[in-house]
Amino acid sequence: MRICVAGEGAIGRKHLSVLGRISGVEVCALVAGRPEAGAAVAAEYGVPEVSTDLDGMLVRPDIDAVVLATPTPLHADQAVRVLRAGKHCLVEIPMADNLADAEELARVARESGRVAMVCHTRRFNPPHRWVRARIAAGRLRLRHLVAQTFFLRRDNRNALGEPRDWTDHLLWHHACHTVDLFGHTTGERPSGLFALQGPPDANLGIAMDLSLGLKVPSGALCTVALSFHHDGPQGTTFRYVCDEGTYVAHYDDLVDGHGNPVDLAEVTGDGAADGIEEQDREFVAAVTGGREPESSVARGLDTMRVLHELDTRAG
Repeated sequence: MRICVAGEGAIGRKHLSVLGRISGVEVCALVAGRPEAGAAVAAEYGVPEVSTDLDGMLVRPDIDAVVLATPTPLHADQAVRVLRAGKHCLVEIPMADNLADAEELARVARESGRVAMVCHTRRFNPPHRWVRARIAAGRLRLRHLVAQTFFLRRDNRNALGEPRDWTDHLLWHHACHTVDLFGHTTGERPSGLFALQGPPDANLGIAMDLSLGLKVPSGALCTVALSFHHDGPQGTTFRYVCDEGTYVAHYDDLVDGHGNPVDLAEVTGDGAADGIEEQDREFVAAVTGGREPESSVARGLDTMRVLHELDTRAG
């Protein structure tokens, strides 16, 4: 399976790293927005070809699939072009930064007959898989998911602190992870919603602080606090408050409410304990198996609808 990766930034490099560990996969090309940076990244990961022309890659018959790790505002349009070119597509979260574009992408994905998957990575991180499996088995009853997403992003920089020319979004990107995770974990569509946002930043033009609340029909709550003003540890922490205990997840690690590590072997087995690797393996398996992936564009559309509702309520 020959894959082209588009995006030389922090998340593009994550994909290059894990794709190199998947048997039967060859990353044959990298599409970069910055040629010099792209050449350096390609050399680091052993990618033989670098280009700045995504459309040029889409007409090549030797490329089977494209991984889009490009700026958020480009995701929907680029994913549509990939699918219309007859290639399978893995697009970074969010699939779009508005509902209309997400619905159009879902329509094109359905008509294309190709695998169209979104990087809802939290579905694949072992801690969240562990909690979800126990909820499904009746071993945990979730009362409240509390998520804190904190970054210091007062200018346009990526996760490595490198400057970039586009603005990230707390709701449509970072909250998207948690909104999708809550619905996926509970198996229910959130309906009771509230949203509050702070004043827009004078330079970036977006709200730098958000407070969100969600509720599913079973009664479980989700509270999300997000900030781009946080001077401290960066990233997202998820706290699952259950009848049978509290569990705190941070990326691929899980501890109980008292800080004791939780053994995740029942969901990882001998496999990868890396959510991004598990996600990319799912994409490859869906393409080679001719099936719908766990986080397909179609399955992610409800998340985009909830984000749209939250966006209209933010004030």
